[in-house]
Amino acid sequence: MPRGNERPAVLDRARAHYAAHEWRDAFDAFRAGAEQAPLDVDDLEALTWCAALIGRDEEFFEALDQLYHLHKASDAPTRAAFYAFWIGFRSMSLGEIARATGWFGRAQRLVERVDTPCVEEGYLLLPLSVRHLRERDFEAAALTAAAAATIGESFDDADLVALARDLEGRALIRSGQVDRGLALFDEGMLAATCGELSPLITGLLLCSVISSCKRVFAWERAREWTAALATWCDEQPDLVTFRGACQVHRSEVLQLAGRWAEALVQVERAVVEQEDIDREAAAAGRYLQGELHRLRGEFDNADAALAHAARLGREPQPGLALLRMAQGRADVAWSGIQRALAEQLDPLVRAQLLPAAVEIALAVDDSVAAIAYCDELEEAARNCHSASLEGIVAFARGLTHLAANDAQAALGPLRHAHFSWQHIGAPYEEARVQVALARACDALGDAEGAARALSAARETFARLGAASDLAALDLAALDAAQTPRDQTDALSPRELQVLRLVATGMTNRAIAAELALSDKTIERHVSNIFTKINVRTRTAAAAYAYEDGLIGQKKPGDG
Repeated sequence: MPRGNERPAVLDRARAHYAAHEWRDAFDAFRAGAEQAPLDVDDLEALTWCAALIGRDEEFFEALDQLYHLHKASDAPTRAAFYAFWIGFRSMSLGEIARATGWFGRAQRLVERVDTPCVEEGYLLLPLSVRHLRERDFEAAALTAAAAATIGESFDDADLVALARDLEGRALIRSGQVDRGLALFDEGMLAATCGELSPLITGLLLCSVISSCKRVFAWERAREWTAALATWCDEQPDLVTFRGACQVHRSEVLQLAGRWAEALVQVERAVVEQEDIDREAAAAGRYLQGELHRLRGEFDNADAALAHAARLGREPQPGLALLRMAQGRADVAWSGIQRALAEQLDPLVRAQLLPAAVEIALAVDDSVAAIAYCDELEEAARNCHSASLEGIVAFARGLTHLAANDAQAALGPLRHAHFSWQHIGAPYEEARVQVALARACDALGDAEGAARALSAARETFARLGAASDLAALDLAALDAAQTPRDQTDALSPRELQVLRLVATGMTNRAIAAELALSDKTIERHVSNIFTKINVRTRTAAAAYAYEDGLIGQKKPGDG
């Protein structure tokens, strides 16, 4: 504890640390000064923001409460309302809705005591806008946020304007006005990166905008603003509050760029550091950890990470369904992704699930569902104007054409998807498209083109460490090598008939209706066919039928 004659020097050091953004040292020095005598209002406010930035919630609330009562006692109701707002705002972010509502109510009554307009009226519109967002009243949310921004501009309060424009942008995006919403984000991010905002608002805005950009597949923007957030965090080693979110955002960008080992190191650090500090960041990190393990073929680790993410409150889909697919459990994957879709009405959240749903639907032979999901994805892409989402849609459409044995129709969408992922710089997604392109080229008799695409995909998968995808390529090659072309005679007349219908893209149910047989009988025939011609998928069976000349002709003895 500093002696009386030492206290001014301690506070001078605290102020110097604060000006240099050395938040922990500033916090410790202010606390040391406060132990001998109460801090004046300016120093107490500095201590408050230090506590917020180093993740000391208890001290943050304590200091805000002191500021609230000091201003209320000194007959400064609007300033007291400002600190009441921040207690409510932080409580709301922690999920303490009742406490938040109580403090917002206190702030509102204080504001109503004054006759002249005040900036605090704008701040108190922010939780109202958030409530409208949660109730899916996007028009009201946008209008309320815009009104708050207008108040902020009239009082030259850049922090209020930035928070309000962020909420307005989120509301516009949720209502389908993606371009307008992103334009507001860009405006706010300029203020954040040019140092026009307070440190706390800068961090809040950077994290919010990056999350919103990912929500609408605006990966180019997300990558740009993640770099800005990383630079900002790195310049402030003491920063705790936003570091976890920054590490997760960084890891996602590294994953997209194919730098999986770096991404895994980064996200593992985040989840260890943040679980007791930022539950949301920790949950997002665990989910990403699961995805990286899945891509690397480390299925047990992926299962554990996704289960941990779910315990922290993160929806484990579509990652869990994709993991079950990789484990050969397509039926479980189908049930999981359908459950997740049934729970979601928000088009943007559904768009995050639909790409996996298309692939899983095709795996379980539900081409009708796959096409419907493609259509829904295309609708989302029309609103988002995102190169990455356009690539996702094109890939999904190409897969549905391949499943219907229309390789010619598949080529256009697949080439579009390939270009999109090349442009974005996403090598894994690009390689997955190349595998599909190889299938299309092979079906069209272009063996050289198919070999070239497969070779490029294999090289990328090997470089990334995509063990699961490499194993699938090896299995497909083994199937092709071991599938003899003299097995047709081993099929019964009925099996030949079923195989031809499978090759036309018909589902088991449709084949059963066509032949007036039960679904189970068709399932048994299809299983026997797969065993006899040594294939594992309907696509491989269709390829066999075409290559063996079974389509367009009638075999002797076929009924």
